[in-house]
Amino acid sequence: MRLLIDENVPVQMVEILGRLLPGHEVCHVSGLKWAGKKDLALLPDAARKGFHAFLTKDDRQLEVPSETAAIKKSGMHHIRFSHGHKGMAGLGLAMGAVIAAMPLVVRALEGTDTQQLVHIKGLNPVDRHRFELVDPTRSPPNYWPR
Repeated sequence: MRLLIDENVPVQMVEILGRLLPGHEVCHVSGLKWAGKKDLALLPDAARKGFHAFLTKDDRQLEVPSETAAIKKSGMHHIRFSHGHKGMAGLGLAMGAVIAAMPLVVRALEGTDTQQLVHIKGLNPVDRHRFELVDPTRSPPNYWPR
């Protein structure tokens, strides 16, 4: 599968997703010299270049009839994610969600013969749902040397 990453997604995702998706080609629009190209021109060009999927943070694309029509006409899978929290923590949550989901998304897309619309929903922003913090001086776990 050939995956094109939109310019609103950090370019560093190319290397990360490239490692997570061996055997698949991952490109960023900036690497193709397409930065600044409007989606109405970008989507058909990407389809002509043989891309199968488009990853974007632009979830408002689907609210614009002309862009939705361009997505449909391209035949590419449309993968979007939300960045619902502010700052670097929000960016980290969004990128973590994409990284965690993409191997599963690609596997699901490989099993279909029709265009799919994918929404990566995100990670839970509540700390206790993402990690556990233990202070072994106050509450040592059973395995902790005493």
